Amino acid sequence: MGKTEKLQAFFNRKVKEYNQPAFIAADPVCIPHLFVKKQDIEIAGFFAAIFAWGNRTTIIKKAKELMQLMEMQPHQFCLEAGPVELKKLEQFKHRTFNATDLLYCVEFFRKHYQQYDSLEYAFMPGNKAPNSVKEALSYFHHYFFSLEDAPLRTRKHISTPEKGSSCKRLNMFLRWMVRKDKQGVDLGIWTQINPSQLICPIDVHVARVAKRFQLLDCKQTDWQAAEELTNYLKKLDPKDPAKYDFALFGLGVIEKY
Repeated sequence: MGKTEKLQAFFNRKVKEYNQPAFIAADPVCIPHLFVKKQDIEIAGFFAAIFAWGNRTTIIKKAKELMQLMEMQPHQFCLEAGPVELKKLEQFKHRTFNATDLLYCVEFFRKHYQQYDSLEYAFMPGNKAPNSVKEALSYFHHYFFSLEDAPLRTRKHISTPEKGSSCKRLNMFLRWMVRKDKQGVDLGIWTQINPSQLICPIDVHVARVAKRFQLLDCKQTDWQAAEELTNYLKKLDPKDPAKYDFALFGLGVIEKY
């Protein structure tokens, strides 16, 4: 067995170990799993992903707090909340994400869902399936900040490959929405982006593991690194490279490999 085959076998074992329902409770993906309605899953997943830096317990706690402020009906809340309901959100803060950022997100969702029945359209240039995730994320960034009163400060929370960002949190959100398997972790409710197009979410932990296995040459943890890592993972599984996020994350964050 060659090096690639050995690595593939090892990573497949790790994917199997972490890509299972027992993984959900301690991961931010538990937040969209609280819901059944598609639009609630999308909004809950978006906020859980955007909050996902730092301690996972805190991320989950803050995302649950926000869902409770939205009366556990985020879609209905975004569409129908009046001044009294919106005022409740002014107390919310997670690290550098504050009420200004939150109220703009709610306004964006209100405008979007008045026109579309799914957030998936926010990643589809011209309402067509994107040619790549890079195109989808670039389009989403422009579309998200297209409202007149878009605060400048909120831009630091919504990354774009156009500025070289690895877009770790948005790539994780796309993994949740797009990947389809029978393991029950990723929700797989979107159809216009193919799992083969997904970019593996990369942060310092995943990059450290990738470099230990010599999958990555890039010094910066940026968009170029995310593409380089994903291109290697496509050698292991061209149809579903992002599944290896489970292996890399598990090794890096849980096992401190």
